[in-house]
Amino acid sequence: MAYVLQVDFNMNGPFGDEMAEAFTDLAKSIKEEPGFVWKIWTESPETNEAGGIYIFETKETAEQYLDMHSKRLAGFGISKVNAKIFAINSKLTEITHGPVK
Repeated sequence: MAYVLQVDFNMNGPFGDEMAEAFTDLAKSIKEEPGFVWKIWTESPETNEAGGIYIFETKETAEQYLDMHSKRLAGFGISKVNAKIFAINSKLTEITHGPVK
């Protein structure tokens, strides 16, 4: 069963194209994490928030990534990270064309 990791936190930028340029190497490293399937990057310049929606193969790999990522964010001065892990209901997700099987 696959799991969703939902993460958001306050960030003062960069956003948009500047964010894409600044975090390209980070995005490439995330692809190599154990159990990682995909990520949607989220941002809101209006509220100074960023984060992502991740899919991991197992709950354990999602938890391991969250622990590592929270420590990495703390290194960037981001101490308050909102995060939730959810199991995916594959049957209903398939009906609504979610990219998860």
